[in-house]
Amino acid sequence: MIKKIIKLIIPPIFIKIYQILLMSSNTKKDEKNIENENNIRWKGNYNSWQEAQKECAGYDDSIIIQKVLKSTLMVKNGEAVYERDSVLFDKIEYNWSLLATLLKIAINYENKLSIIDFGGALGSTYFQNRYFLNDLKEINWKVVEQEHFVEKGKEYIQNDELSFYNSIEESLKTKDTSILLLSSVIQYLDKPYTWLEKFLSYDFEYIIIDRTAFIKQIDNKNQDERLIIQYIPENIYKASYPVWFFNEEKFLKKILEKYELITTYTQTVENSIQLEDNAKGYWNGFLLKKRI
Repeated sequence: MIKKIIKLIIPPIFIKIYQILLMSSNTKKDEKNIENENNIRWKGNYNSWQEAQKECAGYDDSIIIQKVLKSTLMVKNGEAVYERDSVLFDKIEYNWSLLATLLKIAINYENKLSIIDFGGALGSTYFQNRYFLNDLKEINWKVVEQEHFVEKGKEYIQNDELSFYNSIEESLKTKDTSILLLSSVIQYLDKPYTWLEKFLSYDFEYIIIDRTAFIKQIDNKNQDERLIIQYIPENIYKASYPVWFFNEEKFLKKILEKYELITTYTQTVENSIQLEDNAKGYWNGFLLKKRI
C-alpha cells in the first residue's frame, strides 16, 4: 500500500534518480578495468597526428563495423544485455554519473530528453542507459558518426527515439537539442581544440564530456599533452589509432570562458594507467552549463 502511495505522490523520474543514487552508493570501487582486462596497450609519444597515424590501422575498417553492428543488433533484439566497442557483456556497467545528469536535465525540460551523441557508434550509450530513461515523456537521441556507421545505423538500428546523422548541422535540422554528449571521442580527433571551438559555437545549453583521457601531474608539475597510439587486441578487433592525453587545465580553459563547470566525475574504468617515461594517464568527465 505504501509503495502505491509513493508512486502516486512522487513522479517516476525522481524515483529513478533515487534508484541511481542508491545503486551507485552501494557499488564498490571494484569496477573492472576493461582496458587492462582486454590487454589494450598504450605506446609512444608522437610529435604529430600524421606521424602516429602512419603506424596505425584505423577505426573505419569494414570488419570493425560489422562486428559493432552484430553486437549492437544482439543488444537491440534482447539477445545480449550490453555492448561496448563491439564487446558483449553479461551485465550492464551503468555510468551512474551520466544517468543522473541526463535525468536531472530532463526534469528541466518537462521530462523530455533531446541529445546529440557525437561519435556515439551505433547507439551504445543509448542502449546502455535505456532502462533508466524509459519513464521520460520523450527521448530524442541523435547519433552523429562517420558515414559508414550512419548507413548501418539507419538501415538496422534506428527507431522512433534513436536516429543517425553525418553531421551536427544535419541533426539540428530535425529538432532543437539541449545537450551535446562527447563520450570518449575528443581524444580521438586529429585537431581536438579546433573541434572544441566548433562544439562551443553551437551554443548547446549543456555539454557533457565523458570518459576523456588526461595526463597526470608529476611532482606537482603540469605535464605536456601527449599523443599516443592505442592498440586494440585481436580478441576484440585488430586495430590501432592515435589518442590524445590532454593537460586538463589547458583543455578546460577555453571551455570555461563560455560554460560553467557544474561537476567533475571520474569514470568506471580504473582511473590511472601507466604510460611511458613514468607518466600516468587518467579519465575524467565534466558537466558544463552555458553561462547566462
